[in-house]
Amino acid sequence: MTRKVRHVSMAPTTLLTDDLLVLLAGKLPVILLGAPLAGLLAYILINEVVRAKARVVGLHGPRGLPLIGNLWDIRVNAAEQYRQWVSKFGAVYQIQLGNIPVVVINSSAAAKAIFGQNTQALSSRPEFYTFHKVVSNTAGTTIGTSPYSDSLKRRRKAAASALNRPSVQTYVGFLDLESRDFIKELYTYGHGGQTPVDPMPMIQRLSLSLSVTLNWGTRISSQQESLFAEITHVEEEISKFRSTTGNLQDYIPLLRLNPINTHSAKARDMRRRRDVYLTALNKGLEERIAAGTSSPCIQANVLLDEEAKLSKDELTSISLTMLSGGLDTVTTTLAWLVALLANRPDIQEKAVAEIRAHYGEDQPLCDAEDDQKCAYMVALVREMLRYFTVLRLALPRVSVKEIVYNGAVIPKGTVVFLNSWACNMGAFTFPATSSIFSQNN
Repeated sequence: MTRKVRHVSMAPTTLLTDDLLVLLAGKLPVILLGAPLAGLLAYILINEVVRAKARVVGLHGPRGLPLIGNLWDIRVNAAEQYRQWVSKFGAVYQIQLGNIPVVVINSSAAAKAIFGQNTQALSSRPEFYTFHKVVSNTAGTTIGTSPYSDSLKRRRKAAASALNRPSVQTYVGFLDLESRDFIKELYTYGHGGQTPVDPMPMIQRLSLSLSVTLNWGTRISSQQESLFAEITHVEEEISKFRSTTGNLQDYIPLLRLNPINTHSAKARDMRRRRDVYLTALNKGLEERIAAGTSSPCIQANVLLDEEAKLSKDELTSISLTMLSGGLDTVTTTLAWLVALLANRPDIQEKAVAEIRAHYGEDQPLCDAEDDQKCAYMVALVREMLRYFTVLRLALPRVSVKEIVYNGAVIPKGTVVFLNSWACNMGAFTFPATSSIFSQNN
């Protein structure tokens, strides 16, 4: 018996679908991988167009890398790198941090021309994500990091009245007390010169105690006080968040989307810890005012002045300014001077001889009211301030209106950096010895 074989026909569309599924199954990983790469490439290309259009027309400067601009170039010593670029691009040029164009000024002549003739146009400060949006979210910003506003004018006026020449003269007693305690600590911790000692904690206590005394009317009399370690550590960390070069997420917004952003988490923790000791210092002052035992200080003067129109946030801003200003400037300057004297016994001997011309052996610490009559010591301090630039990159500015410099128009909203380090190291200022510490300067 012959059996009939039944043939089953398959539709062409079914064959096509099956073949396509097999094909896709083999290529799917490539497709899934290629789509994000294509998107990233498109983003980079579009971003480069945006970055190119953001540059200031008429100013030269290094072009930088895609996405990050010149951030890679300045990762180690930004101020020195800016100074080295002067030979190629001139004293005033532009860089780009991410997409943000920044005009960098590297000579005192250019600084005088730009800042001197455009004081109002450069009266404001730029806002950076990490410091302004994360760290300063609760307690606010310092005077030197605040955008221009009526509030800033009030804070500047209050701070200026406390730091003008007549006011500073009234602080001589505080300066004398802290200086004597500084020397006493060096002697105590160094066992009368028999044991090597790290002077940094002593210097930090001196500058912190001065700041706290002037602002809250109380002292940090010992390194053993709990507030000493906490404030010095937190303020040091916060100063890093204030850096114009140390926070990549300020210039690359994509980094802010990182779900495990440890940088922002640390910033929030420092903010929380700072709020705690600010509250404690303010509460302590309020209690002393209520008890009638408060000492004259900036905060008490404002709180007791019925005509003062500063809000709580503005008072906090002044407090932060005093804290960060003292720890950032006095501490580093004194630390550098101590290191210099330790390595230059010739300067020590000369200084002692000059002091002895005015004060005898019976006055080792001189007179607290001395009016800088020892010319050598005045010159030594000034040369130290020139050579060791406390803040190599001055606090950044942002233009509130157009500025014209050598034919180039710097648009409103442009960030401006003053490279104080380059200005102080300029050969035109100190031709023979600009790059070394010299008693002849």
